[in-house]
Amino acid sequence: MNLLALEKLSSSELETLINDLIKEDFSKLVQLLYRIDVSEEKLKNLLKEHPNEDAGKLIAQIVIERLAATKKARESFSTKSSSIEDDAERL
Repeated sequence: MNLLALEKLSSSELETLINDLIKEDFSKLVQLLYRIDVSEEKLKNLLKEHPNEDAGKLIAQIVIERLAATKKARESFSTKSSSIEDDAERL
């Protein structure tokens, strides 16, 4: 699953996806978290601090935060890139 597809999921859909991966294909979940660049330490701490909460929900929260940061960075880069292109065209 690509990042844009993940961004389009609602939080409950993402929770369901993560819980399914926990049960059926944990290595795929680990790969997904690595690709999204979720902090392993942050994830471990969050799960340790909330042992009685749904792990899928906790992981989804971190994924949503990380995807939002990635999207913001992508938009910022896009804005800067188009600004540089505009400046270059003026020359």
